[in-house]
Amino acid sequence: MHPSAALLGMLLAAGAPAPPAASPARTALAVPLLVLAQPGGPGAAPTPRTDAGAQNRPMDGEITPELDAAVTKGLKALASLQNADGSFGSGRYSRNVAVTSLACLAFMADGHLPGRGEYGGVVLKGLEYVLSCCTETGLIAGDSTNGPMYGHGFATLFLGELYGMTQAGGETPLAERTHEALVRACRLIERSQNEEGGWRYNPVPYDADTSVTICQIMGLRAARNAGIEVPKSVIDRAVEYIRKCQNPDGGFKYQSDTGVSAWPRSAASVATLYYAGIYRDNAIDKGLDYLVRSAMPESVGRSEAHYFYGMYYTAQTMYLAGGRHWAAWWPAARRELLNRQGAGGTWSDPSVGPAYGTAMALIVLQMPKRYLPIFQK
Repeated sequence: MHPSAALLGMLLAAGAPAPPAASPARTALAVPLLVLAQPGGPGAAPTPRTDAGAQNRPMDGEITPELDAAVTKGLKALASLQNADGSFGSGRYSRNVAVTSLACLAFMADGHLPGRGEYGGVVLKGLEYVLSCCTETGLIAGDSTNGPMYGHGFATLFLGELYGMTQAGGETPLAERTHEALVRACRLIERSQNEEGGWRYNPVPYDADTSVTICQIMGLRAARNAGIEVPKSVIDRAVEYIRKCQNPDGGFKYQSDTGVSAWPRSAASVATLYYAGIYRDNAIDKGLDYLVRSAMPESVGRSEAHYFYGMYYTAQTMYLAGGRHWAAWWPAARRELLNRQGAGGTWSDPSVGPAYGTAMALIVLQMPKRYLPIFQK
């Protein structure tokens, strides 16, 4: 399936083999359970980072007054798109787990957490909705019936980031549910990895593609950052699969057998290597060279169905690459996204809808804030 069609397959379904009983060693955490009710109450300002080193603070010129204004307007617009049940998404993507998780991450990128910040209540409602979609198998799936592993990967990322940002040394029923859902989600990812080392639309180890694989790797990385055990063998096999998908031009094909390179999946593939803990590698160098030729904002078509998907992963790849790559890409991407914002504060995605486009744009624009643990070096 073409990557744009794959992106449009983020509708979610249930149905996976029951997980084996987890041993205490498999679910043990290196960190205490989170407390979702933070001091200060729902109206309190976002919590400043206290553990970020100098490399995780915004650099001079990264954040401008224009960006701040756009983000403020965008967050307000995105909050207005939340459904009564806490979900995000409309039309074909109504009550979508992937869109809901990305929307919550957009608020968390500004420091809003359950019980903390102007939009803490929005994140809490989103969390409750995602938890309501957790099945006994570990799969996180909503009402829809196609491509559940997209939504599962983004939901695992959301739960992992939330867990990592709200550890406070106590226990609540909601915290326990979050912990249990995150551990089960990781175990399902492990069980559904195919022989090549990747993942596909459904939670069975049948075939794989680069687009679904990056979703699972980011989810596992977020969980590992928060103290959840992730077997090294799972990550190593995923790296092997991604390497098989690189073309001679440095870009990456959709699947390992055949295919042309494209910038969105190439950005996602390079990001996979970074999140697997590989920072210096010939495959990364070739991938970055390809992205410099193909993924600069001025050369990317605005009408592409997977535009926001590509920007989301290119932002991560260029930021993790740092140096000249980030210095060249970030000002152009910031200018492009600010110009694309609508009068009402949203970003329009013609295929998936305004909640998705707005969430993706806000995550990209707020990367220099480095609030989300997965974006910290």
